[in-house]
Amino acid sequence: MVDSDLGVRVLRGVGFGVRVLLLAVLAWGVLVTGASSVPFSRTVEQFRGAVVAGQVDRVSYDVGDSGEVVALVWSQSPLTWYQVEGWVADSVGTYTEARLRADLDRVPARPSVVREARRGDFGGILPDWPFRYPGGSSLWWIAAAWVAAFVLMLGSTPRLANRWAWFWMFTVGQVGALLFLVLEPRPLWRGPGEGVTRANRVDGSRGCGYAFLLGIVSVLVPLGVGWLLGPLLG
Repeated sequence: MVDSDLGVRVLRGVGFGVRVLLLAVLAWGVLVTGASSVPFSRTVEQFRGAVVAGQVDRVSYDVGDSGEVVALVWSQSPLTWYQVEGWVADSVGTYTEARLRADLDRVPARPSVVREARRGDFGGILPDWPFRYPGGSSLWWIAAAWVAAFVLMLGSTPRLANRWAWFWMFTVGQVGALLFLVLEPRPLWRGPGEGVTRANRVDGSRGCGYAFLLGIVSVLVPLGVGWLLGPLLG
């Protein structure tokens, strides 16, 4: 009996540690992807200067029909993102893809570069932020943490809402994974322990409605991240 109780406590402690780890990874993911969605305004000259100085990590751009750069976004750290707004040109003239490539080829440590149209969503039911990151490959560990949290939700018996409700809050709600890790099956601030299921859990229909409201609120998160980081990093 003592061994059985000890095993249960160990399992609850491990589960609690996994929740904390996943929450920390996803919170950092929200921070870095939120920062990338609200880049600060810069000029082409400032971009070229940062490239020469070896300060640019990732570059995302798109070109028009004549080879001119029509969108240019870059980062100088995970939390500092910049863009050239409007017509992409400098004192020499229109900034073309050929000029961009030539500038990038001059530096020994070439940044991650990708040509992509800037778009605001993942194009499906999945949330955008864990799976897309501008300027090259996605941050796989953010996506892995989101998938792990989703699998954890499917394999559990949540106390506040059923799995269908949490499904909608994970997907349409955008940041439901973070809420789940904080609240289920026991509030994180109460430490490891047994979660008590409520008699009147949120069902799938109400969860879908909450998810749409949560999705609207989550749109403000990147703006908040930019507002907070702006005075520090801008």
